[in-house]
Order: sequence, then structure tokens, then C-alpha cells
Amino acid sequence: MRKTVLALCLAVSSTMVPNALAVDDLYQEPHRPQFHFSPEQQWMNDPNGMVYLDGEYHLFYQYNPYSNIWGPMHWGHAISKDLVQWEQQPIALYPDQHGTIFSGSAVVDWNNTSDFGSKDKPAMVAIYTYHDHLQENFGSDTFQSQGIAYSLDNGRTWTKYDANPVLKSPDIRDFRDPKVSWHEDSERWVMSLAVKDKISFYTSTDLKNWQHTGDFGQGIGAHGGVWECPDLIKMRVNGSDEEKYVLLVSINPGGPNGGSGTQYFVGDFDGKTFKLDPAFNQQLMAAEQSSPSKQPAVWLDYGTDNYAGVTWSDVPKQDGRHLFIGWMSNWQYANNVPTQRWRSAMTIARQLELEKRGNSYIVSSQPVASLSSLATDTKVVRNSNVKGGKPVELVKLTKSAELGEHIKLKLDLKQSKLVELSFENAKHSLKLKVDAVAGQLILDRTNAGIADFESGFASVQRAPLEIKAGVVQLEIFLDTSSIEVFADNGRTVMTSVVFPDVPYSQLKLSTDSAVNIQQLSITQLRSIWQK
Repeated sequence: MRKTVLALCLAVSSTMVPNALAVDDLYQEPHRPQFHFSPEQQWMNDPNGMVYLDGEYHLFYQYNPYSNIWGPMHWGHAISKDLVQWEQQPIALYPDQHGTIFSGSAVVDWNNTSDFGSKDKPAMVAIYTYHDHLQENFGSDTFQSQGIAYSLDNGRTWTKYDANPVLKSPDIRDFRDPKVSWHEDSERWVMSLAVKDKISFYTSTDLKNWQHTGDFGQGIGAHGGVWECPDLIKMRVNGSDEEKYVLLVSINPGGPNGGSGTQYFVGDFDGKTFKLDPAFNQQLMAAEQSSPSKQPAVWLDYGTDNYAGVTWSDVPKQDGRHLFIGWMSNWQYANNVPTQRWRSAMTIARQLELEKRGNSYIVSSQPVASLSSLATDTKVVRNSNVKGGKPVELVKLTKSAELGEHIKLKLDLKQSKLVELSFENAKHSLKLKVDAVAGQLILDRTNAGIADFESGFASVQRAPLEIKAGVVQLEIFLDTSSIEVFADNGRTVMTSVVFPDVPYSQLKLSTDSAVNIQQLSITQLRSIWQK
């Protein structure tokens, strides 16, 4: 949730719903994402209230129904059965006398601790931040507080708690973005809350009464901007019985390549507060030397356009996945990107996993497997050699604005120091480079498309990349206005929005020396908006 002073005297009612815009070309507009969720119209930012119940994944989100720029926040709502196809729902939460509705989370109250439902019909409970713009404009520091609402019909309609707010600000300006989960050992609800430059923890037995139990983060990690949108996740280390807690923290500004970003920490949680693992503390110090931003931080995504992401709550234990989605934009330019009917999209849904290499903990990201349901035509190339020098066209890409591309590439770089992939049309080119000497993955959008809406948009982004035995594996998702790159099986990730005038039509490869393409597959992805 962005910290912004909004000069509004707000009196918004649920009857003030804007008229629908013309829909003759809905989801066919220039730059409209085809396999990422975006609202039909108007402004969207942070994902909120992500919860699973009865076969449905709920995605709530920050939404301004009155404009395509940031403004009075509501909770928009969409539902999916597979994290790929989405059905948009009516607005879930409207502003009221306590303020507009900023970011938050949702849980299923299985034990009816709140007394909003019953054990036979548990309530879905949303926990969110109220932002009182009137108090803010009058100079008060207590304009953010936490409220709750509940639903007894699987998120279709909501009732706000009549004793809101349930947690008032202790005279702190930045006091927001509650992420709530059930802590089994202590049999309490735990709230992770962004409080200025730290994360504060609160506990409750009923979701209504909260006690402050601890803080984390002052002097630890990246602090180039305010901390936002925390998420505390208990994760098992792959291939072992070891369990750790992962704390996601978004920051704006101060991201690894400018503007917004999401860092993470690995440690332990005792039901009251989070403590950093000593080995991960060493990682932070080492990261200060290797990070593009020279900050003591480890980043979930090194691209510029994955912010405020959190995981779904109440995913069944037998499923076992930690499912994540982020806002695919950056506060540096989000209000100015060259779209009209709508602004912003979400990333593809991802599965987070915790791995250990030596003494280092790594949170990797994998695209959800259900994206394969969009696959149509696939082209495969195996064991092909490319000489150094002149760029070679690997394949022609779809020219349709209603299709995306899923690319898997495995390269043997033992004889090469620099390899460049170029996604091109007649006018623009988006370049993805592997620098084997520097150990970096480089995304260059300086000539990728329209960029004059913000002075820093035409940028070169860098991420550290471990290259093992001279082999690099890349998985790439290319949509109408975005690229998501998963390298080294998701241990290095880069997400970036781009705005070419027409879809890229060619994929070329160039190298300083011989490269062996061990495997290349390119699969067309159909639009999720096709009827």
C-alpha cells in the first residue's frame, strides 16, 4: 500500500459505482495482458485477502473504481479454481466512516474464535487497514488503524464488525498491511504489521482483541524506503525435516533495481516475535557486496515489477504449496504507464519453496503448474550449436496480441562469456543477457518499447546468477506487456513490464563464442479471456 497524502473530503457510498466503459474491445486493447489477471477497468495495485475455501482461490486487491490512477481505495475481488482463469466479482469492501480500505489479508476462522460463524459454517474474515485521509490532512499521526469484516457466503458479501477499528495506531504514521495467520503451537492468531521501518507482531485469540508481542527489522535488511506488506510463512526446507519461518517484506523505494521491491528473511518464530537465523544474517552481509543496489538484502525478485506480493492462506495441508502472487508494477511509474481503460496486472501465480545450499537459505519461485492448461502449439529445438558473432534467429514468435509465449531454454556456456537473447519487432528489442564472468542475469529494456512516460523506465536491471558447470537454465513467460524470467530453477527471478508498439515477432541469440543449445521449447499460450 502506497504512502500518499490524498487531499480528499471522502464521503463514499456503495451506491456510487461508476458506469461501465465501452467494452467492444475489452481485453483486446493495446498492452492488455492475456494470461495475467487485470481488472476490466480502472486502477489496481496490491493483492489483498488471498484465501482458499471450498475449491476457490480468492484474490482481493487494492482498487479505485473511479479512475485509472491511484485514489480512494476499495477491495476489488476475483475468484479462480486454478490460479489461471479468473472471474471478476463485485467490489467486496467499500470505504466507510473510518476511512478508505488499504491492504490486508483474509483467513477462514475454522474454530469460530471470532463468533462470526459456526464450526459447521466457518466465517471468512478479512483484516485490513483503514486510512483516514481527513485525519492525515489535519496533521494527525493516528490516521491508520486495523478493521475486520466477515463473510458467511464464501466471500460474496461482507459485514463489517460493528466495533471497528480493532487495533488503533500508537501515534505512528505508517501502521498498516496486516497479514494474519493461525499459530498452531500457541493456539493464537498472529498479525504481522508494517510499522514504519520494522515489522511488529500482534497476537489474538478472537481476531478482535490484539496484543503487541514483538518487533523485527530495525537496522536489518534494506531500508531505502518504508516497509510494507509483510508475510510470515512457515516452510519446510526441501529434502529435509528442517522447518524455518520466512518473512517477506516489501519496500518502496529501495528495490534492487530502483523503486519498489520485495526482500525476505529466514529465521524462527516463537509465537511472539521473529528472530533472524545466524546463517541468514551472514547471507545478508554477503549480499551487500553482490546485490545491484549494494544493500544487505536478499530479494525474492530482482526485476522492477513484482511488489506487495503475499501468499494464499488456508491452502489445504495435503496440498502443501505456498502460493504467491504480486502486483506487477512499480510505484516509480505505475500511475503513468501507457494504458487507458485499466492500469496494472498481477504476476503469474507462483509456488515458493525453501532450499538450502551449504549454509545458505534460498526462497525459490516456480510458476504454478496449472499454467500448462493454456498451452497450444509447441516448437522444440535440441542440441543445436550457435557460433559467436552475428545474431541468429532461434524462432519466430507469435504476432498475435492475444497469445503469449512460454519459453524453456538450457544453454551450455562453457566456451562463452556473454550470451544475449533478443525479443524483437521492427522497432523495439527487449534483451536478456547472461554474463558468465560477472555471474549476472541482465534484463535490458532501454529499447523495449514505449518508455517516455517516466525518465527512469528505460533501464538495465541486474541480478546475481549462479552458473553451475557452465550450464544455464531459463524459463520465460512473455505476455503482451511483461516478461517473467525464472533462472536456475527459480532461484533467480526477474519480472518486468514492457510496452512494445506491437508484439515481439522474433527471438534471436547472439554470443561472443560458441554456445550449445541443449534444449529449447517455445509454447504458445492462449488468452485467459477467450470465451
